[in-house]
Amino acid sequence: MRVGIIGLGYRLGYLARVFSVARDDFNIVGYVDPAPAGLPYATEHGVNVGKQYDSLEAMLDNEQLDLLMVGSPNHLHLGHIRIGLERGLKIFTEKPVVTSVEDTMALAELIAQYGSDNLMVGLVLRYAPLYVDLRKAQAEGQLGDITSIEASEHIPPYHGAFFMRDWRRYEKYSGSFMLEKCCHDLDLYNGVMGCRPKYVSSFGGRRTFVPKNAPQVTGINDMEVYHRKPSGWQGSDKVFDSDGDIIDFQTAMVQYENGAALTFHTNLNVPDDFRRFAVMGAKGMAEGDFIRNFLRVTDSRTSERLVDTTYKTSGLSQHYGADEQMAEDILKHIVDGAPLPVSVTDALEAGLLALSMDKAMASRSVVDMTPIWQQFDAALGRAS
Repeated sequence: MRVGIIGLGYRLGYLARVFSVARDDFNIVGYVDPAPAGLPYATEHGVNVGKQYDSLEAMLDNEQLDLLMVGSPNHLHLGHIRIGLERGLKIFTEKPVVTSVEDTMALAELIAQYGSDNLMVGLVLRYAPLYVDLRKAQAEGQLGDITSIEASEHIPPYHGAFFMRDWRRYEKYSGSFMLEKCCHDLDLYNGVMGCRPKYVSSFGGRRTFVPKNAPQVTGINDMEVYHRKPSGWQGSDKVFDSDGDIIDFQTAMVQYENGAALTFHTNLNVPDDFRRFAVMGAKGMAEGDFIRNFLRVTDSRTSERLVDTTYKTSGLSQHYGADEQMAEDILKHIVDGAPLPVSVTDALEAGLLALSMDKAMASRSVVDMTPIWQQFDAALGRAS
């Protein structure tokens, strides 16, 4: 299998290793990146990434690829995906797929033209054993009709500081923090709800990473935690005086088309971090945490514990055991046409929800997503 990479950053450098472990003949023949931050990681772990090219077109002109992997900064994804689809390639793209409503509609039109089977997306949490078991409990009727979900994605200070220093601090590149980091989670709960979000409200801002909260530095290591995770392209050393425009906390409320509701909270400065959910159904509830590695399902009438599972992850996985499974499933999809648990349209729907949360936050209003879905379906060529 001959593979090319556009955007060899930290994530694609890591995934190059994971995919290589999953399939012996996974052969990266070339990459495009003027400053490949992920190259040292790949090299350190024995992954040969092939020849460096100056442009995607040059790589495609010189290499016969079975797969193109897109890991460029978010705002460049659409252009790179378009080129790949026009060349008839199978494409894996990192999340978020695109960064704006306009680009979402443009990609939907490309999907209508070229189909969705050749475009795969790295919403890796769909492959996590914990989420698979949650959906299994739901399918077996242990939860009943879903009424509400309380969920969060919290990240520790070293990771929050990374966002303040990396290119992702600019919404013009990342889309927003909610879109860049939390589209995983929003996709998961869209999946549990089984229908689209309809009304959205949201509040947030920046209250931690501001100048008044900068530590009083008395020793050389006092700021070490805030520089532990290296930044790549457009990197900066500024943390509490970052020039970025992303938030460092945000809350949102969503009502879905079926009347059920979601509350979601993200924060970039949670030292004892967690990524948990409580799904409330008419027959039972499910509580889980991707970081603390547990899932519990409890019957509403009897309080009987129906599921009580803890999970172990490998030293390779960065996402609770999901990275390896994602690589295996995507490779099976490419070779044998095996089904995947998440589609590019799922990813775009999660992205539109994140963007609507940001719109609601900026306007301090409730956003009705009905017009967005009408526009999206029209772009996909679906009948209204």
